[in-house]
Amino acid sequence: MQPMQEPVKIRGMFAAIAGTYDVLNHVLSLNQDRAWRTFAVEKAEVRVGDTVLDVCCGTGDLSLELSKKVGPAGTAIGTDFCEAMVAIGRKKADELADPVRLGVADTLQLPLRDSLFRAVTVGFGIRNVADLQAGIREMARVTQPGGKVAILEFTQPANPLFRFVYYVYFLILLPILGNLVSGGKRNAYGYLPRSVLAFPDSDELSRIVGGCGLDDVRVHSQTFGIVTVHVGTKPGAPVDLAAGRAV
Repeated sequence: MQPMQEPVKIRGMFAAIAGTYDVLNHVLSLNQDRAWRTFAVEKAEVRVGDTVLDVCCGTGDLSLELSKKVGPAGTAIGTDFCEAMVAIGRKKADELADPVRLGVADTLQLPLRDSLFRAVTVGFGIRNVADLQAGIREMARVTQPGGKVAILEFTQPANPLFRFVYYVYFLILLPILGNLVSGGKRNAYGYLPRSVLAFPDSDELSRIVGGCGLDDVRVHSQTFGIVTVHVGTKPGAPVDLAAGRAV
């Protein structure tokens, strides 16, 4: 079971590293984070014209990826509880002339009505939510029947040899490099590996997602199991919102 997070502490930590967050994501992942987000959007089965939501959006990279996929005919929204991160995301969207809408909101209490989105995603953020199950249930609440909830998150590789190499990098080198570039603010890059190791493994997360009201939970691994995308489907017949009926 994931330990309860401290929201004020987590928010302050991310606000402190917001300025270097994007650069370090790309560098420390060897630029694989871009491909992982694209993969997550694909597995969420996002289509042109969809209305989609990205929670715990941080600086908006996954939200921007969703926006590119849904196109001008669709709507992409991103929310995060750290205003400093959202501000950087909005600046990126403005520079790219991207219509994605980013706002400040708590994933545990989304100010959005039920069954609004064709897909709801989260990228590397759900382990920072104070209550994991409540966060996933809230994502499911705002998803349309037949829609997808997709969780992109770090996991622990199954292969023993690769796991050893991964742990050396993840537990030793990454915190040193991350804290060096970010100025060591609040030891944010010491928190990262600790939070991943404390997070449920892939099988347990599948059970949790299924217990939060989602069906047909599927797990897709990337990069030797460093990350996975868990995708669940909200029960019920898909709804044509324009026509106001089940399809």
